[in-house]
Amino acid sequence: MWLLLIRPQRRKQQEQQDLLSNLQVGDEIVTAGGIYGTIAEVDDDDVTVEIAPGTNVRMAKRAVAGILTEEEEDEEYEEEDEELEDEADQEEQPAAGEEDSKEPELDRSAAEQRG
Repeated sequence: MWLLLIRPQRRKQQEQQDLLSNLQVGDEIVTAGGIYGTIAEVDDDDVTVEIAPGTNVRMAKRAVAGILTEEEEDEEYEEEDEELEDEADQEEQPAAGEEDSKEPELDRSAAEQRG
């Protein structure tokens, strides 16, 4: 039971502690809340993260979920581009049964509908 439950959990905790102890100014990170940014300052228990040019946020070190590498960022941008292309293709093609032969819907006020 120890091998299946406790050991993997301890390994993950140790990896997270190593990650947090190795944070440096200039690292591209992602937070547990999903915010991407660049580390501007590192203190004992907190970091200052630049999330937009001129916008710095102070947060707890333990909120850092991971350090991004250039490969991960490139893959992320490629996935976003593919999703945008798929959405654009779907918007251009009308859905099945949805053609130009639809009659326009009339807009009537409540008073006109009553009488």
